[in-house]
Amino acid sequence: MKPGNITTNNTDTSKADEKYMSAALAQAVKAYKIKEVPIGCVIVHDNKIIARGYNRRNTDKTTLGHAEITAIRRASKVLGDWRLEECTMYVTLEPCQMCAGAIVQARIPRVVIGSMNPKAGCAGSILNILEMPQFNHMCSVTRGVLENECSRLLTDFFKELRNSKKRAETETL
Repeated sequence: MKPGNITTNNTDTSKADEKYMSAALAQAVKAYKIKEVPIGCVIVHDNKIIARGYNRRNTDKTTLGHAEITAIRRASKVLGDWRLEECTMYVTLEPCQMCAGAIVQARIPRVVIGSMNPKAGCAGSILNILEMPQFNHMCSVTRGVLENECSRLLTDFFKELRNSKKRAETETL
């Protein structure tokens, strides 16, 4: 199968996709626990997770602290190559423009996304960098794997954050 030929949205997903998305969700929970936006990512090669990442932007004080960037860096180290041509990325939230660009640059052939991001997503929501035929690489994208679980984690996080801010405002009055 040539990358970019298959795009699915909320169709039957394989047990493997659900298994690896669950692993990405476990990474998102790590981010949640340190009060980072709960986004997690794993990269799979030969049916084995070779890299993991979760959001650490605030913790590490860097714009580059996205789950996908961390996982790409780690996978490249494991494989000894910047090209991740035989890998699949599982990410709980649709990648932003920076991460989508890094995915294309890393030549990742397949990306599996949990929930879409209508405010900043670049795998179909605002732009679709992953499937642009103008680039020298396109990804096959599967969307909506464990979508409810991925969305719920984000919704809970932002609800908790808003409530925390309200409490802080109330205490200062």
